[in-house]
Amino acid sequence: MTDKSNTEMLLPQAGIPGYIPQPKKNASEDVIGEYKKQVQQLGDKGLKEDKTGLSAKLTYIVALAWAFFQMSTASWLLLDSLYVKAFHLAFALALIYLNLPTLKSELKSRWDLRILLAMKRVTIVDWMIGIVGVIGALYIVIDYAGISERPGMPIGRDLIFGVILIVLMLEATRRVLGPALPIICGAFIAYVFLGPYLPDVVAFKGATLSRFISQITMDTQGIYGVPLHVSATVVFLFVMFGTMLDRAGGGAFFTRLAISGLGQYRGGAAKAAVVSSALSGMVSGSSIANVVTTGTFTIPLMKRLGYPATKAAAIEVASSVNGQLAPPVMGAAAFIIAEYVNVPYVEVAKAAAIPAFASYIALLWITHIEACKLGLKGLPKKELPKFFVELKNGLHYLIPLAVLIWELVVEMHSAELSVFRAIIVLAIIMVLQPVAIAKVHDADLWAAFKFGIKNTLNSMAAGANNMAGVALATASAGIIVGCVSLGLGQQITSFVEALSMGNIFLMILITAVASLLLGMGLPTTANYIIMASLTAPVIVTLATGLTLHGQEIAIPLIAAHLFCLYFGILADDTPPVGLAAYAGAAIAKANPISVGVQGFLYDIRTAIIPVFFLFNSDILLIDIESLPVSLMIFAMTGLGMVAVSSAIQGWLVDKVNILERLILVAAAVVLMFPALISGYVLPYEQRWWGYLVGIALFGIAFLSQKVRYGAKKKNTAAAAETDEELAVS
Repeated sequence: MTDKSNTEMLLPQAGIPGYIPQPKKNASEDVIGEYKKQVQQLGDKGLKEDKTGLSAKLTYIVALAWAFFQMSTASWLLLDSLYVKAFHLAFALALIYLNLPTLKSELKSRWDLRILLAMKRVTIVDWMIGIVGVIGALYIVIDYAGISERPGMPIGRDLIFGVILIVLMLEATRRVLGPALPIICGAFIAYVFLGPYLPDVVAFKGATLSRFISQITMDTQGIYGVPLHVSATVVFLFVMFGTMLDRAGGGAFFTRLAISGLGQYRGGAAKAAVVSSALSGMVSGSSIANVVTTGTFTIPLMKRLGYPATKAAAIEVASSVNGQLAPPVMGAAAFIIAEYVNVPYVEVAKAAAIPAFASYIALLWITHIEACKLGLKGLPKKELPKFFVELKNGLHYLIPLAVLIWELVVEMHSAELSVFRAIIVLAIIMVLQPVAIAKVHDADLWAAFKFGIKNTLNSMAAGANNMAGVALATASAGIIVGCVSLGLGQQITSFVEALSMGNIFLMILITAVASLLLGMGLPTTANYIIMASLTAPVIVTLATGLTLHGQEIAIPLIAAHLFCLYFGILADDTPPVGLAAYAGAAIAKANPISVGVQGFLYDIRTAIIPVFFLFNSDILLIDIESLPVSLMIFAMTGLGMVAVSSAIQGWLVDKVNILERLILVAAAVVLMFPALISGYVLPYEQRWWGYLVGIALFGIAFLSQKVRYGAKKKNTAAAAETDEELAVS
């Protein structure tokens, strides 16, 4: 038997045979400290600052208690949903005030306000504020009976605790997410009270403080509304599931599996980055976490093969951003869509499947195009890990995913129950995995078992820490939703509708641009909630009466919500802010703005597909039950995305000319909206015959390219032969 230290060296976090070791702190390609600090300070997940001594112990205890509380409410603990939301918010506030100081000041002056400016550390004042914030969050539970007896009629104590909760919650949001979301919430609050004094075109009747506090802090249409409900019941468990799977070694497994399967092909490292990011993103639900998890390995590998640093980072960022769109997990906003649209989550996942995976097909094609342009080859086969060896080593990571999909799709259980059971299976695997490894290497089994328990608990606590920002984002967005439900939404919606002049296409453009602009300062979930609340109903309304070839085109509500989600996610790599682009740029040692620009160019394909599924609900599989028809729509949509990507990148078999580019654009339009062509001669029920036209157009462009490329190759060979003859003579 080996000793305990040798046992731990065999475990996943230390690097075991068949897995990727953790990056060394001083490795030349690793700047993990630099970008992780920035991501944790500005991103939509993670906490930072001093966690030594008492602070570290309290943080761990609170995070682990939160994890066990959420697991309990998903299984045996029966509580009113309002209680669950209140405790969820209280835990998040506690974690933030335990770890994040009021201001991160660099001042050295003796005369600064030290009671307010914590010099890179939290103080007892922060903890005291946190305690008050926790009490404010739990006040609705503490006086539940009294509040229930006076609906809409708050007394003085209710107003005081309501104001305290709003102020301290927005302050906590500022600490973990930055100032953008609190400022937007403040603007909505100001609009509520200043509305009667504004110009007629934007005037609002206003509300009293009593009505405002009652709506926002004592009702389920404000802070304790749908966004926080989804965060407290479903999102927490999915975030914890993703964190645990990554800590168990699942992220490394997906990366090595992708490298082993695709690394030998042209631009294989980039293709592997796309696939591994897709697999990792399915369970992490976070663009930034995806970049951090897979990018530390794939970006240096792409650079080694010859990809410029900017393009290597941009490929990783583009594929990581799309992870929030990929079922079965997706991002937190997907669960909120299910609540808003009032459909089971599996229906949202089903609707999102074809757009997400067609988008990944297009990105794989883009990486191939880039490799062709740069003249790159694949990795030597002898340097690659063996696919079936990697699959065998990590097959156990697929078990909890299989359980999750089985529970969701076959058993048709709720998302909450499904992920709870998947977490239980994953926890068992995490405990037994080190024991199995220790057994194989004849190491200390008891030490391995204890390590497995410790690693499982640490992963649960890490998942809770990662949720603090998400919980605060959904709670703060609830303030906006509450203001909207006070009547403000109707006013803003009317204004937006007037701004679009009743034109559906202009409305779509306004929504897309506004989502990108808001996304520069907001996490995806908050961005989606704001835009969906204000614009999704308008998009559906403006589409009423829209016809094509005599057939009415109705935009489903779920399509409008997914449209808002898509453009909110794209903000993660849109310059000048795009946090995912900053993370990728730090790993690649490239300019973050350049990475953001290049990533956005790659993501134009993701911006195009939601425009099509607004008008062609077949892409979302709405009212499509046949598997063969579903596969046909997927294949045609994927081919359409390849066509549009070739048109944007200017390359198919070789560099495309203007005519070929136009043909590819036409092919893409027809392949993603066949009724546009078929409707001229066929009834709507036979719209899929239009796919033949799209295939023909793509074939014309492809054959034109092949003929020209063949002639070019022949001329090059002839010229080389002539040069050789001249050299001999």
